[in-house]
Amino acid sequence: MHVYEVFIKRDGREEFRHAGALEAADDRLALLLAREGYLRRAEGDRLWVVRRDHVVTADDDFVAPNADKPHRHHDGAAVAARRRASREVSD
Repeated sequence: MHVYEVFIKRDGREEFRHAGALEAADDRLALLLAREGYLRRAEGDRLWVVRRDHVVTADDDFVAPNADKPHRHHDGAAVAARRRASREVSD
């Protein structure tokens, strides 16, 4: 048995969203179970089923360099707070 992640999307609207996970013996059964379990009430028009062991994930060290970039915030509050803090330290 393999674990599959299920993604659904309404055609022409938004992007694919994660709907849940299921266990199945093979890809064909996973598609069938996903259709019956996640599209019963026409929640979407498109369906992706991905084996969990085929999903590529990034560890925390890989993602960390992008965590502290206050200059990317549009309101400027984070940048102003950082500048104030650095001036207080240098005084």
